[in-house]
Amino acid sequence: MAPIAQPNTVLTEEPSNGNASVGALGKTKAGKPLKIRAYPKFDSSEEERMYRKQHLAAAYRVFADRGFDEGVAGHISVRDPILTDHFWLNPLSQHFSQISVSDLILVDEEGTVVVGEEPINAAAFAIHSEIHKARPDVTAACHAHSVYGKAFSVFGRELDMMTQDSLRFYKSHAVYPQFGGVVLDREEGRRIAEHLGMGKRLYCRIMVYLRYVGSSVDSAAFWFLSLDKTCHAQLLADAAANGSGHQKTMIPDEEAKDSYAQVGTEAKGWLAFQPYYDEILAKSNGSFLN
Repeated sequence: MAPIAQPNTVLTEEPSNGNASVGALGKTKAGKPLKIRAYPKFDSSEEERMYRKQHLAAAYRVFADRGFDEGVAGHISVRDPILTDHFWLNPLSQHFSQISVSDLILVDEEGTVVVGEEPINAAAFAIHSEIHKARPDVTAACHAHSVYGKAFSVFGRELDMMTQDSLRFYKSHAVYPQFGGVVLDREEGRRIAEHLGMGKRLYCRIMVYLRYVGSSVDSAAFWFLSLDKTCHAQLLADAAANGSGHQKTMIPDEEAKDSYAQVGTEAKGWLAFQPYYDEILAKSNGSFLN
């Protein structure tokens, strides 16, 4: 197994009343505060680069386990912490389940392959390069043709705020209303980035797919996992409502806003991905770290 860039169980001591931002609570009988995982601090940019690449490779394998692969469609990108106008992503024809750190491709904002010997997905470059350029706050972007994401996208509508999990996306997602085929033109990528806007983390491109962005690859990957499940729940609820005649109950704005502040933070998204990372680490014996 290759060395991990950081122990992945970076712990920070929390006050005895817990940390509401990540839903953590607890102390020992002696009154000692418990410690929770938090995004690591790095001794160097090179260490942070390796961390991002390792968690990017893990995210691909998590997506494969959830059936988010479809041929050569789909990609996850992460900004390089040293060359900040460059990003890492997958080679075009390698299955998500087989991606390791050494397979990742580094490209600049013009699409030139800087590290690696394989081509990349043209649509990935056309869209992700423009998102990374327009949104300096975005470290990672996830895109996949998931089953429930595709099914929900055909309605061209935002999610209903009807469950606690759906509140993770309260006022933070948008729908891109156009379908112009496979995106190979950077101008289309610019329009998509503009439509995403500042502050939004998700958009649903009508009739095609879901895309999610975050300040870490961990949070972006977890939000995408949750998003696909939320689309599934929405489709089931809509079908049940149509079949039974019962009305869905929506969560009022004030409660939705308060809950979003608890369940929709980047810290919560990062933490929520760590069990998936641990699962892949155990299942693969760390093979993706090489």
